[in-house]
Amino acid sequence: MSRRIVPLLAAVATSLLLPACAEPPNKEMDRAQGAIDAAHAAGAEQYATTEYAAAITALERATGAVGAGDYRLALNYALDSHEHAQNAARETADAKARMRADVERALTEIRALLADGQTRLSAAARSGQPRRQLTQPTQAFEAAQASLQEASEALEGGDYLAANAALEGVKEGVGKAIAALAAASRSQSLRRRR
Repeated sequence: MSRRIVPLLAAVATSLLLPACAEPPNKEMDRAQGAIDAAHAAGAEQYATTEYAAAITALERATGAVGAGDYRLALNYALDSHEHAQNAARETADAKARMRADVERALTEIRALLADGQTRLSAAARSGQPRRQLTQPTQAFEAAQASLQEASEALEGGDYLAANAALEGVKEGVGKAIAALAAASRSQSLRRRR
């Protein structure tokens, strides 16, 4: 009995697939295009470029297969495109969440470092350190403040790539300015002792 059921089930499955392949898989291609559009709206072309490009390529191949009359191949490409587009949307969401957390952490670290630098700069000015020695650190702190403002605005706008770019090298610049202040302060202390 079971020997008759297996071929019967295979025949039923084949008969169900044949009509689906007798005409273009428009529904599946539309779903794939919708998923690509959603991924694009999420920013996948920036955050999940490989999956996003694969989704577009697969949909283009599906269109080509429809043109060639190979609807089964078109269906496979349409399903593949939909899967890549969904993966791109997921990767984009994950990348954005990671990048947002990284930018927020960097903003916190740089703000703390900048506050320390401003405190040291004020102390150096009060101690009578020559103005020319305070010029570079002052300019570095002002530039850092402008970068923090730019990064904060980009973060609020959801442009995590721009926020990340705005912070590039800022922490190092503030650190160098603080080191320059410390060196100038040490040299002034040595001069006073003599």
